[in-house]
Amino acid sequence: MNSFYQEIANNHQSLLILPQKKVIHQFIEDLFSVLFSNTSKRFGDLSIIKNKFEVLEKQFNEIVIDYSSRKDDSFEETKLFFEALPNLYKKTLNDAETIFAKDPAAKSIEEVLYAYPGFFAIAVYRFSHQIWNQELKLLARTFSEYAHIKTSIEIHPGAQIGNDFAIDHGTGIVIGETTIIGDNVQIYQGVTLGALSVKKEEAFIKRHPTIENNVIIYSNSTILGGHTVVGRDSIIGGNVWLTYSVPSNSVVYHKNEIKVKDNNPFPEPIFYSI
Repeated sequence: MNSFYQEIANNHQSLLILPQKKVIHQFIEDLFSVLFSNTSKRFGDLSIIKNKFEVLEKQFNEIVIDYSSRKDDSFEETKLFFEALPNLYKKTLNDAETIFAKDPAAKSIEEVLYAYPGFFAIAVYRFSHQIWNQELKLLARTFSEYAHIKTSIEIHPGAQIGNDFAIDHGTGIVIGETTIIGDNVQIYQGVTLGALSVKKEEAFIKRHPTIENNVIIYSNSTILGGHTVVGRDSIIGGNVWLTYSVPSNSVVYHKNEIKVKDNNPFPEPIFYSI
């Protein structure tokens, strides 16, 4: 066993020294609480919010010091992230308003902010995408994986997603690294926006589809390939498998066959359209 222990020790020495994931998870929860959760009557006090942001900036800077190979740049990276937050905040609130407007089950914007896993996944994506663009890619992936753990929604921080994005239910959604999604797009549970090939040598090319503005993708549909484009104002029905582009204003769906039982023997299974 000593050789095994030595192997582990040698491996640890070759890796970056990283903080425990729970430190990053706690920062995400704290940031989310400050931005979206008015759990205290005094929370609207400007001085309290400023103090909370000072604490958040310190937390983030300590995380960046551990995650970045450019440790001297940690304050600059922290500054860039917090300077981007006002715009990210506006985008996420617009996402929440879009979810509320599109989902008849949502009774208030507070419900979306507080209880919708789709909104949580989108908000964490917005934060992680900013960090990804700052070249803190491992930290960005740690952010996105926390949302994946909590919601079963996997959005790669490298994906490009426009404004007014809505996820309904959400469980099982996968959005790949080079996916491009336009404005006012709505996606349901089980949707995969993936690659046709997973060859390592293709890591630096566009492998995932482009979804243009005002598209709805219903549950369990799979859209694959870097050259696949879903044109604007299209509807992709449930359980569709799509590996080619479709023009704007398309409706793509499976044609169901309905057969009604009678007194004659039925030679085949009955297919139901639900």
